[in-house]
Amino acid sequence: MSRPTQERAVRTRELILKAAAEEFDEKGYAGASITKIVDRAGVTAGALYFHFQSKQGLASAVMNAQSGAIEPLIGSEGLQRLVDITLVWARQLQVDPVLRAGVRLAVEQGSFGLQDASSYQGWRTIMGECLHEAARKGELRPEADPDRVAAFVVGACTGVQLYAQLLNGRKDLTERTVHMWELLLPGIAVPDVADRIELDGERGKRHDDGGVADGGTGG
Repeated sequence: MSRPTQERAVRTRELILKAAAEEFDEKGYAGASITKIVDRAGVTAGALYFHFQSKQGLASAVMNAQSGAIEPLIGSEGLQRLVDITLVWARQLQVDPVLRAGVRLAVEQGSFGLQDASSYQGWRTIMGECLHEAARKGELRPEADPDRVAAFVVGACTGVQLYAQLLNGRKDLTERTVHMWELLLPGIAVPDVADRIELDGERGKRHDDGGVADGGTGG
């Protein structure tokens, strides 16, 4: 496959993924239509099935695209990076259909015959990497196991966003995420690091102007 052909294939796949996310976000898996997805993407059904073998495969791809909507936006390190991931995530859930659809499908997947924990495991891996780096930098309490904390944060974020979605359509998800960290940080971070971690919800919005969350004061 030549380079221009490869680039076209990548663009086509991205168009399909975005169109599918918009359809899944609005209508859920059961209500989403392959025909509507093809129309939204401006591609043929053949192109869709070239990249994704089925509607279920397309849903899996959307679920597993979540971290790609978050990680490239963040430039901080260690514990601050983990906090920033959750703050950007809270912001993006309100504006990014790929992320919203991925979360919705991950929660509803049992209803369409999937039991795929890979999106959750992906977040756990990313968060674990942040926490292991934080441990190497001396940011964590000795008793705070990075992998156990990562698993807990994934579960906590899942619960926080579901609760916020039911209450008010996630309008206060950033504030709830900040409150989560206010409760969690004293138990996992050494005191001087816990005191200087930035919990400003505005950190989740910095990418809107083309920037990224900076290194902060976490290191």
